[in-house]
Amino acid sequence: MGPVVVLVLGLSCLLLFSIWRQNSGRRKLPPGPTPFPIIGNILQIDIKDITKSLTKFSKVYGPVFTLYLGMKPTVVLHGYEAVKEALIDHGEEFSGRGRLPLTEKANRGLGIVFSNGHRWREMRRFSLMTLRNFGMGKRSIEERVQEEACCLVEELRKTKGSPCDPTFILACAPCNVICSIVFQNRFDYKDQNFLNLMKKLNENVKIGSSPWMQIYNIFPGLIYCLPGSHKTLLKNFDDINSYILKKINDHEESLDVNNPRDLIDCFLIKKKQENHKEPSEFTNENLTMVASDLFGAGTETTSTTLRYSLLLLLKQPHVTAKVKEEIDLVIGRHRSPCMQDRSQMPYTDAVMHEIQRYIDLLPMNVPHAVTHDIKFRDYIIPKGTTILTSLTSVLHDPKEFPNPDKFDPGHFLDENKSGNFKKSDYFMSFSTGKWTCVGEGWAHMGLFLLLTTILQNFKLKSLVDSKDIYTIPAANVFAAFPPTYQLCFILVCVGAL
Repeated sequence: MGPVVVLVLGLSCLLLFSIWRQNSGRRKLPPGPTPFPIIGNILQIDIKDITKSLTKFSKVYGPVFTLYLGMKPTVVLHGYEAVKEALIDHGEEFSGRGRLPLTEKANRGLGIVFSNGHRWREMRRFSLMTLRNFGMGKRSIEERVQEEACCLVEELRKTKGSPCDPTFILACAPCNVICSIVFQNRFDYKDQNFLNLMKKLNENVKIGSSPWMQIYNIFPGLIYCLPGSHKTLLKNFDDINSYILKKINDHEESLDVNNPRDLIDCFLIKKKQENHKEPSEFTNENLTMVASDLFGAGTETTSTTLRYSLLLLLKQPHVTAKVKEEIDLVIGRHRSPCMQDRSQMPYTDAVMHEIQRYIDLLPMNVPHAVTHDIKFRDYIIPKGTTILTSLTSVLHDPKEFPNPDKFDPGHFLDENKSGNFKKSDYFMSFSTGKWTCVGEGWAHMGLFLLLTTILQNFKLKSLVDSKDIYTIPAANVFAAFPPTYQLCFILVCVGAL
């Protein structure tokens, strides 16, 4: 038998196996478009705007449907009711983390974001408690954000009102807050180690949100062997983790269990307390990944939201004017904003929520998985099946948010728009249920304190007429990024802080 015949037979067998496997697995799963052998539904999806494709499929197959990304099924939940039913009403069953092969290769199942089971619970509990109780007897996280806000003002002053792209400066501030929480100290914006860390974090987010990464995660075995940006991402992960591990080693040498300085110290103290437990999740490898997760999840997301916020405020000068009026009334010009101010600033609070709703930063959330076989809406979803939850379908639901594609702070004000802030169960910018983002509290704090400090000190001046400002995301695969733009920061409050 010649090699060509063997190859043809092998491919034929693989094709038949793929068809059999897909057909046998589809019987009790939710409905969905018919997949092609091996590649699944990939040709039926707009890889550059997956959320648009999900919306189209939901109109045909309903709020719960199945897609094949390669040979494995993925169940998609579209709309508030389906997402709530899964992540809140059946939170335990949907509490697994879905597979992202490239991230698994980088994280090895450690840390918070991409761990599972007991490890995930331990790391999540530690992180939540540490971030919540951080600063007992020391500087609180709020004080660290306020300190960084003052440094940000000084950097913006150096622009002297000249046109600038705010991307770099707005990325420095949240990254430095995370540095302060994890490493104890902030860095000068020109510090080379700080710049290297920021460069790699920024590069990884952009690579991770590219169509190439979506292809990698569907065909990891094939793509890994090829050259491409996934190699850069993995190297960046290694470099970031090596830098963090060096910091951990330095902390171990100077650790004072009675005087924790930062998150690393808190983890190392917990590690000492857990010495008698075997096995313990409190290892230096897990600490490295927890810190890496905080940087990855807390830096780029907050800086992107800040950058998008300024763009939307340039587009809506009447909104900016009302926020500045509230800042003047509640905070004034001669002290730093604090979190207590937010309860007295309902319009600003509504604007912050509307910014996060409108930009839809993580349109498809991070993938979940079911922890065991589950009957869900008369369908049987097997254990380990990946679950995609469309946050776009919740944040842009026209029943809850009239004209959802329009930026309108009134979405979070009471029906009479008399000025009272109105909460919404549909506000799921940070997911919901058991997988709600660990850093949600810090994100709200960072956005409020940094943005109000900027507006307290500067007038935002656009280089073009507000009606010509373009706000559509530059990318919409894993994360949404604002288009590149420039503005001028005109100092209005000398010496306020």
